[in-house]
Amino acid sequence: MAAADGSLSRDGLRGREAEQERVRSLIAAVARTGSGALALIEGEAGIGKTALLAETVTLARAAGFAAGVGKADELHHIAPLSSLAASLLHGDRPLLPGDAFADLAGSHDQRIWLVERLAEAIESKARGGPVLIALDDIQWADPLSRFALRHLPARLRTSPVLWVLTRRQGPGGPAEEIATAAHEALTTVTVALGPLSGTAIGQLAGDVLGAAVDDRLRQLLEGAGGNPFLAVEMLAGLRAAGPSGEPVPEGLVVGVRGRLASLRPGTLRFLQMGSVLGRGFTFQAAAALCGRPPAALLEALQEAVRAGLLDDEGDQLVFRHDLLRQAVYVDIPPSARKALHREAAGHLVAAGHQPIDAVSHILRSALPGDEEAAALLRRAADDVLPVTPGLAADLMTRALDLVPPPRPSGFVTGERAIVCLTRAGRDREALAAADRLLACRPPLDAFGRVQAALGGALWSLDLADELRRRTEAALAVGGAAPEVAARLAALRALALSRGEDLAAARTAGEDALRDAISTQDREAHVLALSALGEIAQNAGESALALQRFAALSAVDGAYLPEEIVAHLHLDDFACGERLLLRAADDAGSPRQAMLQWAQAQYHLGLGRLDDAETAFVTMERLEDDVQALVQQVNARVVRSRIALLRGDRDTARHHLAAARERRARKPNPGNTAVVHFLEAVHADADGDVARAVEAIRRVQRTGPFMRWRLLRDWAAAAVRMALRGAEHALAEDLAAQAQAHAARNPAVPTATGVAAHAMGLVRDDLGLLEHAVTLLRASPRPLVRAAACADLGPALLAAGRKAEAVTVLTEAHGLYAGSGAQAPAAAVLRVLERAGAGSRRAQAAPHPVHGWEALTASEKKVARLIAEGHTNRSAAETLVVSPHTVNTHLTSVFRKLEVNSRVQLANTVAALREN
Repeated sequence: MAAADGSLSRDGLRGREAEQERVRSLIAAVARTGSGALALIEGEAGIGKTALLAETVTLARAAGFAAGVGKADELHHIAPLSSLAASLLHGDRPLLPGDAFADLAGSHDQRIWLVERLAEAIESKARGGPVLIALDDIQWADPLSRFALRHLPARLRTSPVLWVLTRRQGPGGPAEEIATAAHEALTTVTVALGPLSGTAIGQLAGDVLGAAVDDRLRQLLEGAGGNPFLAVEMLAGLRAAGPSGEPVPEGLVVGVRGRLASLRPGTLRFLQMGSVLGRGFTFQAAAALCGRPPAALLEALQEAVRAGLLDDEGDQLVFRHDLLRQAVYVDIPPSARKALHREAAGHLVAAGHQPIDAVSHILRSALPGDEEAAALLRRAADDVLPVTPGLAADLMTRALDLVPPPRPSGFVTGERAIVCLTRAGRDREALAAADRLLACRPPLDAFGRVQAALGGALWSLDLADELRRRTEAALAVGGAAPEVAARLAALRALALSRGEDLAAARTAGEDALRDAISTQDREAHVLALSALGEIAQNAGESALALQRFAALSAVDGAYLPEEIVAHLHLDDFACGERLLLRAADDAGSPRQAMLQWAQAQYHLGLGRLDDAETAFVTMERLEDDVQALVQQVNARVVRSRIALLRGDRDTARHHLAAARERRARKPNPGNTAVVHFLEAVHADADGDVARAVEAIRRVQRTGPFMRWRLLRDWAAAAVRMALRGAEHALAEDLAAQAQAHAARNPAVPTATGVAAHAMGLVRDDLGLLEHAVTLLRASPRPLVRAAACADLGPALLAAGRKAEAVTVLTEAHGLYAGSGAQAPAAAVLRVLERAGAGSRRAQAAPHPVHGWEALTASEKKVARLIAEGHTNRSAAETLVVSPHTVNTHLTSVFRKLEVNSRVQLANTVAALREN
């Protein structure tokens, strides 16, 4: 059947029976299993992707699915989330209410949080029945929608959500990224549409013409190459010409020209203006571009609709197919297109649209020297920077091309480009852009601004010496505005925090802080407090570090994770927990990955190895999501130590290799030292004492400040390795470092206890080892206390104090076992057995990898809540954790229980209760 305008209706989908059956089976599978799936429909333009998508939506709705359908647009592909919002909010039956995103404005400073809120809304909808989310022409989706679609299908894999995307064929692109990201988490199907058979094209022709197809017509249709859209356009042109008309020339553009030739000139101009605006456009915008009032164009609109070129959807006009718009568009001379796009941008801005709405037209039309266009790109970049920093960087790079220095505006634009490139993680490009600007000999004030803008990139690139050199040069030449000078001074102090003279660094930081306060510049204030916090940490002054980071967190809440970890360094886990709970309750909590880092440190300190591992895994995933790889090396080092504590040597080696690989990408002193220490731990576990000692020496050579940050809790382990290698001088040096750290932190039980433990090992002093255990009983860190008990036990045995030794060793065993540290627990048990006190103790059975008993305590809590019908958000609120943590737990639960949906999980939990 054909529609009134000669186009295919859904009932006229010919030759796609096999493809329809594939999507029908996928719909049935999602409805039956309750788990997610993704279908990618691909093919050349006009091959029938949209028709099959529409058929899929019809089938899904008939099967009880709630469906949201959207379409990305070639000229409207920049506004953040515009493509996905079309699938969720628009149409006769929107999937989500129109105000669903109204409360997300405050969350737009973080893409991860925005995606999580979207997931919560869709997950809540899916609790009432299966959901289909369809997006046509994914190749034109905006960057934020593409980011969301790379993560949402996997995040919602346990809910009955079917994602259907269409794309034009071609390598790479967003569709391939989305399908690759979803592939391992859920069923992913690609439906490739090839040319229709001659039989199907003949049936299609009969649908359109209402008559049998003769040989002449069949030969003519061979020119369509099996493309149904081209065939219909050729048939429509033939029908319009009448039986005695000339044959339709081959090629769509020529065919459309034939149809347009019969239109009045005003209608043709109206269509051309619409084609400049995009596939979808408003009547008012087209009228403005025509330079005529809307009332004067009513007849043109009616004629275009009657000709089957436009559909009137009420709020906008839409070309019936992208190929129709492109065919009209290519007939506009290129020079005229540029002028019209520039004019369209001006009309949009004048009509009150956001700058981002005009950007597509600016990118197609602006010529070098167009300062107005560059200013518009800057405004648009500022708007999208919080949610799509990569797009902001691209816009500013283009703006800089339009107005390069030595124009004054070129330096302003360049400074902003550096900031955007840095925020996007493109630090090398930021450095190159800065050097290009500086080569143009900027005025002194611009010189200072460029160097200050570059500071973040240099710090991220671990170029502390270069940062110091540049900031000192900018301060020396002078001419910078007071607030810029304050930023430069703070950046200099930050660079000095990596040096050996921390007293000079502290003086520089305090001077910078005074300057920042006097100029009331927030950026300088944040930088100065960050520098002072780093300096205090590197000096091993935990109380002062907390003071600095608490002040920093008060100025900028994004730095709450640093304040939390500073509390933990003081053994103040109660305050750390309160701040973590506050962060979990805060819907707009910033820096989600760093909050997970703080959560991991909290669990690790309390000996909760399972929960610490979960937080580290979540942190790595979140950092990978936004490509901000800050704590990846440290996370893998700790995960490797956790695996060793569990006795899992293979996993520990895997994490060591991953830590080395990540260190190679970011070889700063901290990453280098922590990997060397992990290599020492592995060498010691392998019995290679010489290699372990050499690795410890490399840690010592990395930098003096690392001893405070790295050996805070691990000094005794390093001393033990040195003593096993008969390196007594090295062991004494390590113990002296621990004592110096304790002197800086006399009120911290862990610091004083570790120092006594280390010195007791060096001196083989039973009294010091006993004192260490006494001190560490006031510490909240069970693994540190267990290590001291494990060393005290054999010393007591050697002194003939067996009963006391058994008591201490039993304490060590209980602390290790309670934390899940099976390897040292087993080692302590062997000592007890040799002492004749543990012969009847059974070795712990291997921990299962599948089934309910394979779940950790936290995973069991999450499993029960999800089985009861909780969403990730409500489960997170009940457990007072983040939804990201629940998602990580749930991934592990599904793997261990070998289920694929929440329905299956609920059945499994119910069966366990019955038994």
